[in-house]
Amino acid sequence: MRSPQACPHAVELRGLTKRFGATLANSNINLCVEPGTIHGIVGENGAGKSTAMKLLYGIHQPDAGEILINGQVCRWASPADAIARGLGMVHQHFMLAGPHTALDNIILGAEPAALWRIDRARAKQRLEELASRYGLLVQWEQPVEALSVGIQQRVEILKLLFRDASVLILDEPTAVLTPKETDALFSNLATLRNEGKTILLITHKLKEVMAFTDRVTVFRGGQVVGEMATTETEPQKLADMMVGRRVALETTVARGQVRSEIGLEVYGLSLAGAVGSRHRLLDVSFAIKRAEIVGIAGVEGNGQSELLHALLHPRGAKGQVKCLGHDVSEWPTRKIRELGVAVIPEDRHAEGLLLNWSLSENFLLGRQWQPQFQCWGWLNSASLADASGRGIRDYDVRPPDARQAAGNLSGGNQQKLVFAREFQAAPQVLLAAQPTRGVDVGAIEFIHQRIVKARDDGAAVLLISSELDEILALSDRILVMYEGRIVAEFERGKVSERELGLKMGGMGHDE
Repeated sequence: MRSPQACPHAVELRGLTKRFGATLANSNINLCVEPGTIHGIVGENGAGKSTAMKLLYGIHQPDAGEILINGQVCRWASPADAIARGLGMVHQHFMLAGPHTALDNIILGAEPAALWRIDRARAKQRLEELASRYGLLVQWEQPVEALSVGIQQRVEILKLLFRDASVLILDEPTAVLTPKETDALFSNLATLRNEGKTILLITHKLKEVMAFTDRVTVFRGGQVVGEMATTETEPQKLADMMVGRRVALETTVARGQVRSEIGLEVYGLSLAGAVGSRHRLLDVSFAIKRAEIVGIAGVEGNGQSELLHALLHPRGAKGQVKCLGHDVSEWPTRKIRELGVAVIPEDRHAEGLLLNWSLSENFLLGRQWQPQFQCWGWLNSASLADASGRGIRDYDVRPPDARQAAGNLSGGNQQKLVFAREFQAAPQVLLAAQPTRGVDVGAIEFIHQRIVKARDDGAAVLLISSELDEILALSDRILVMYEGRIVAEFERGKVSERELGLKMGGMGHDE
């Protein structure tokens, strides 16, 4: 075995500690990553793993401890210093300028120059070589907002390779990818590893850890609680270490006692696209009974987002929407919500929370008109404090400080805050889009229990998810969307994951 002096670690963290006010985010973090490996970083939301990686990347500075790159102690004043030493990071929420081309997004801040002008031709030539070498093909001249999520992620990775990064940090890279895109990503990462790149992978998906990593480090409560070769562990052991208790990795849900009353009905729902006769939704019809979960499976971009929008803003769509027996096709969103409609949006940052507002203020968001929060036309602060405090406790939002900004919470705790707000009164209809995106195994277990309880209490539940395991585990019926249409329907237990995946990809149904 080679000595550390002969082969230093690509990355080493020694005793890293970081506080944010009274919150101890990282405590004495020790972590070693071998060069030319894929190293998994797992832990609950709020366990400190993303903070540790942000310390490594120079976004935050540690209060104590050292960072070593290839055996040398390094100190960063900003990410620019880390980039100069060969580090790069792809964040869970991409850092891209939507209206600008993929080429311009990649070279921004590292533009090659010729006679005081940006040499785009030279940049494009180099990028085409990188894209071909690593299987990361991209439409260079397309605005990134017009590219699929999977291609946008390629743009982010190419940004790092263009800057000669030898250490790549990926934060939840598959949270918004389809199974096919996920397979393509890990194929590309394996190529990068074989080329000598070192990859740190933050993920909640233990299947990915077991299939694609060489070693794995487990965080809990701001500390490292274990590190091991991936071949020496198993998903259940990792999950239990992450949460500190036994966790049910597979959701087992009995079929609901479906009632005869219809909770949500949609007839001929269509939503025109921006180009001519192209539609984002085309003649969509379905019904959901009370105490039933209907799952919508589909590759992202096939109309699921537009369906959710049309259900909440039906005035802009053609067709009919009925909710709890009321024709709401011409109703405003607030009136629809007053019927008892709870909404878990697919993007909690863009649609679910105001990140600079406190937890208490976010708990009020969209509910400020409810009588319990009103007192002679003014906000009833005492009622809000009581309701938000109870919701934070009941939904185990951590840290449980209603005064702090929602942006300070981890992704899973932000999602639990959204659930706490939407479930403060028992929902009659639940519209849940990507409810467990980017959350850990403990939070997934908790969220699934709440969704099933809402169904068992009589709610009509529409579940939109790109996670096939989630759709198969929770749904009483499954609808498949492809190119804005419902192309298939299955009863619970009557379809395999493979068949569902084929339907999602447009195969096996009549055009």
